[in-house]
Amino acid sequence: MGDGAAWPNVRDVIDEAAALREQHRELADVLDPLGDSDWSRPVPRCPGWTVTDVLLHLAQSDEMARASLDGTFADVAAQLMGGAVPAGPTVDDAVEAMVGAQRALHSGAEVRDRVLDAARLLDEAFAVADPHARVPWVAGDLSARTLSVTRLAENWIHTGDIADAVGAALPSPGERLRHVARLAWRTLPYAFSRAGRTLAGPVTFDLVGPTGGAWRFEPESGPPAATVVTGDGVDLCLVAARRVDPKTTSLRAEGPDADAVLELVRTYA
Repeated sequence: MGDGAAWPNVRDVIDEAAALREQHRELADVLDPLGDSDWSRPVPRCPGWTVTDVLLHLAQSDEMARASLDGTFADVAAQLMGGAVPAGPTVDDAVEAMVGAQRALHSGAEVRDRVLDAARLLDEAFAVADPHARVPWVAGDLSARTLSVTRLAENWIHTGDIADAVGAALPSPGERLRHVARLAWRTLPYAFSRAGRTLAGPVTFDLVGPTGGAWRFEPESGPPAATVVTGDGVDLCLVAARRVDPKTTSLRAEGPDADAVLELVRTYA
């Protein structure tokens, strides 16, 4: 599938690795003013987890992404798991086990330092990586470029979760989330297959970014889209992150898969 839109606001164009660096900086800005009492705050969007738990998860997953780029993914994943046995077969089960395995090892401030170090090292690794190289990840091999967008998406999601938990206001994400919206569009067949469903036909996203840019994603060839989703690009990203109900957003969908696309769209494994 291709991307049929040009960027109307050239000044806002940044590549995937630069977008991830920008997102890591936003996380650092949220963490900078926090004190000892903040690390144990519950994070409502992540039931059962504290701010420290969410940061530990981000540190672990960024460390795994760096290992994916340097060829040590399996070894680092096993090390982080520390012999813990997931309670079930899903990725969420594995994530919970991995956080649980290291939850007692560090204070909140130490986990903050770890997540910032992991972010810096991952950004350095992506700066020299071949974006087209195939690398391992939790749901199978993918390109290094796609891996950088999955890390952008997850860091953005959880930065927002932490900001909500500590009462921090976030600035507009700008155009970096265009990469996240495109990932959500490209992975619709995967999202449908995970749910045991099949798309009735191609899908187009015709969205508007935070600076007014057109985020239009459509097949480059083949039949015209059967289903079209329109509305705010950030709303689409929030729906794909399972952070808002699509019925409460500006998003509108028409076509045979209209309801299913907004129900199943996602940006994570």
